[in-house]
Amino acid sequence: MSKDLITQDLVQDYFWLFVNRRAYTVQSQHPHSHSRRHYYYRAKEPASGKGLWLGNEVIARHLAGEMTIGLYAVNPRTQRCKWVAIDADYEDSLEHLLKLQWELKRDGIEAALEKSRRGGHLWILAETPLLAKDCRIYVYDLAARLKLPVKGAGLPEGIEVFPRHDVLKPGEFGNAIRGPLGVHQADRKRYFFYGADYTFQAQMDYLKGLRKVGETQMKALVANMTIPDQLAPRAIESFTLSSYSGDKFRILDYVRPNRKSGRNYWAQCPSCALQGHDRSGDNLAIAIHEPRKYRCWAGCTREMIREALGCPVKEAVSSQRLAVSFRR
Repeated sequence: MSKDLITQDLVQDYFWLFVNRRAYTVQSQHPHSHSRRHYYYRAKEPASGKGLWLGNEVIARHLAGEMTIGLYAVNPRTQRCKWVAIDADYEDSLEHLLKLQWELKRDGIEAALEKSRRGGHLWILAETPLLAKDCRIYVYDLAARLKLPVKGAGLPEGIEVFPRHDVLKPGEFGNAIRGPLGVHQADRKRYFFYGADYTFQAQMDYLKGLRKVGETQMKALVANMTIPDQLAPRAIESFTLSSYSGDKFRILDYVRPNRKSGRNYWAQCPSCALQGHDRSGDNLAIAIHEPRKYRCWAGCTREMIREALGCPVKEAVSSQRLAVSFRR
């Protein structure tokens, strides 16, 4: 679709519905040589490496199919999100998303079901930005009620909830999800919401017409609820990113340590977790004073860990490893 057909009103409506933070990711147009997956990377200026801000021009290009962006849920200045997205891409995933949509409706929430390559995304839109922690508590409680699998709770497959964090520190980003109504680079297909005709105007009118979740409603829904222990982010004493700044990949942007011992933080290995292992959450050692140095004690390689996080090692970068000495 030509960018000339994307109206300013359409772009502004999209921004109002989905953009809660100006940082964004871009999906590679070329597959990774080994995995053949089209990964997402932080949008940065080529020369300086400085992060780019999401604006109307980028949204127009996304809708036109010229590029595909990923959106972050949580704004770390407020710890709030405009939306919750439930991603499911396993066998029976659409059936599970429909169950969630039905149960949400019983709670007075209208959720929009979007197609995806292997399943779907279920979107809950907020009247005003809601606390990420409240949103996560509610969705996980809902999944428990319906006995649905949750990825990361000792299971290699299950629903994934965005936002993935209760709280983000300054400089952290969390995890992004593909922006709705864009073209997926893997198959060059556009995935629409089921509730309206497959035109941009009909889709936007449908999304704008959904009843949005308000703060009072969400507070009432999560009253006396707590997030399940196995899914709760675990804080550790004196955890800081101050000794690790810069624009390179940062493992601590993606994993939260469970404890600190000796010279290392200890966290769940993302690669192990994908295989249903490391339920104790301490296979991954991260050097406290040099967090670029990390090692999985179960044998997962750096490349496996990065790929599990959706941030594969760029092929243009040397794969030479850092010589690291860990003490367990």
